[in-house]
Formats: sequence, C-alpha cells, structure tokens
Amino acid sequence: MGKRTEMKEAASNTHATRTVIELRKKILGGELTGGTRLFEVPLAEELEISRTPLRDAMSRLAEEGLLERARSGGFVVRKFTFADVIDAIELRGVLEGTAARLAAERGAPADAMARMEEIVAKLDTCFGEAPGDVDFEAYSDLNAQFHDGLAGLAGSDIIRREVDRATRLPFASPSAFLPDKEDIASFRRSLNFAQEQHKVIVEAIGAREGSRAESVAREHARTARRNLEYMLDEDRSLMERVPGIALVVAQG
Repeated sequence: MGKRTEMKEAASNTHATRTVIELRKKILGGELTGGTRLFEVPLAEELEISRTPLRDAMSRLAEEGLLERARSGGFVVRKFTFADVIDAIELRGVLEGTAARLAAERGAPADAMARMEEIVAKLDTCFGEAPGDVDFEAYSDLNAQFHDGLAGLAGSDIIRREVDRATRLPFASPSAFLPDKEDIASFRRSLNFAQEQHKVIVEAIGAREGSRAESVAREHARTARRNLEYMLDEDRSLMERVPGIALVVAQG
C-alpha cells in the first residue's frame, strides 16, 4: 500500500511539473493575459489533466509570481512589466549571495551540505555528452531544489523567509524559464555553465570562503538576467507576446 501511494505521488508530481511548463508557456506566450481568471474544470479538460495536479501547478506558478490567488478562491494571471522581471532577479541574487556568504562564514551543517552535494551530482546526470544535450524537465526540478537548499544553509529563518519572498516576485524563481526556452540551443548550453556555478558555490561554502560564495551566487542570478535579455533580443516576437514587456523594452 505504501509503495502504491509513493508511485501515485510521483506520478502526480510529474503531471504537475509538466502542467507548470505548459501553463507558463500560455502565460508568457500571451495566450493567458494579465487579469485572466483561471477556472479549474475547463482548464483541466483543455490540458487533459486531473484537477489535483492542476492545483499543484497553479500553486507553483503563484510562488513564481505568474499567478496570484483571488480573494474568492482560485487563481488570476498576474500583470507585470519587464522592469519588474529585472528587479526581481537582481533582488534574488543579492539575497542568495547573502545566504551563501553567511552559510560559509557560519559553517553549514554537514547533513545539509551533503544534501547540496547530492543535488549537484544529480544535476550532472541531466547533461548528455553534447554541450546542449540537457534533460530540461529534470534539470528544472533539481535546480529548484538546489536554490531552496541554498536559502536554508545559513540556518537563518529570516534569510530563508526573505529569499522565499523574493522568489515569489515575477520571474525571480530560478525555474521561471521563458516559453520554448528549452528548445533554444544557446540557452541549453548556458545551463552547463550554470551547473559549474552550482558546484563552485557549494565548494566555496564548504571551504568557508564567504566572499567567493557570495560573488558566484550573485553572478549566478545575473546569468538568468542575461539569458532573459538574450532571449528577448534573439526572438523579438517574445516581446510582443509577453504582456507588459514590449513597451518597456522598446523604450529602454
């Protein structure tokens, strides 16, 4: 019975992850515009998924800042601007950098460090031999685990809470990728570089090198910003399809 329950939970998590990616594409692609109320039944039918993983997916997107909970229940697509995106990513980088530095200076618990090293090792398995060969779905899940673990390494409830708060801002989540981004070779190659940064961050924390850990963690977040800016420049149609972005980018 216990094994069946575990298998069901694993299947539900997989469905929820795929639904997160699909809904994110619809939101960022402009199919679901800011202010749109999401209704479970028709959306579940459209996506051919049960309501439970759909609710889980919408909750995750609310944590990313793409959706917000309606007062009467359910979810509404959040409105945002390109400036919101950039500020949110920068803020996450500052806070994660602080978390990494404090973890190094204070000394992270051995079990927590072992968990981070385990996650990094699993992230390695997401990559094939070619630079752009990446299991994007697995990478996305493990990347989220890495950043969640990083926020807690300093042993500070305040730091963890503030990182969580910043992560809920629009697109600040480490896994808040743009639509079809996983299909773009240059982006996939950048994940190899990001993985090397994961390793350096953990290594620096373990070596009690606070400044180095902070610097790489902040640079790691800036990589997300550069990817976003590159994506918008590479595919100008994205600016027209993402609500609130076209006008701000055109002006700046």
